[in-house]
Amino acid sequence: MQLSAMGETCGRETAGALARRVQLRAMAVEFPEVHGHPNRLPFEGCLTLVDVASDKAPSGARGHRVVLTRAAAEAALPSLLGMAVDYKAGWDGHDARQKCGIITSAELDDKKLMVAGYLFARDFPEMEPAMLKGGKTAMGMSYELADAHVADMRASVWTLTRATFTGAAILLREKAAYRETSFRLRRPAGHARAVA
Repeated sequence: MQLSAMGETCGRETAGALARRVQLRAMAVEFPEVHGHPNRLPFEGCLTLVDVASDKAPSGARGHRVVLTRAAAEAALPSLLGMAVDYKAGWDGHDARQKCGIITSAELDDKKLMVAGYLFARDFPEMEPAMLKGGKTAMGMSYELADAHVADMRASVWTLTRATFTGAAILLREKAAYRETSFRLRRPAGHARAVA
């Protein structure tokens, strides 16, 4: 939706001012609905925050906290679609070889970069019980990047002005660089997974 193209005013606020205040950008890959699919367990989560410094240094940042700019996140949004989500035993980091799901949608909702997709529930039957055991707020997410451009490598907090998303990890929130990330399963009501 492009509110700034509207020439009318909304009360005292012009459409352009409203568009600057309400910022939402979304992309998705549509998969056909397959009721009861044993290997598709829907999830959603907050992958990161934009224009906010990380709580701690992410892996690969050489001890620097980072800020992913809104412009960089918007430009990289298409690179998230179809990327894998992974997890590491112990839920404390990344393991790009342990791909357990796929990202099918991504959107910027104010400062939150939200993602959704499917876990491969039949291939990784241990994941759902482990996540449910931790409670609704225990899990978070972390992004994986390539081709990141840092505005000033000498800065104490690195500002990422360009990047390509190559995936995401599911991990304990307390282990994530951004503690405000989240991850939750969205199993449809009344849906039970068949056991092989």
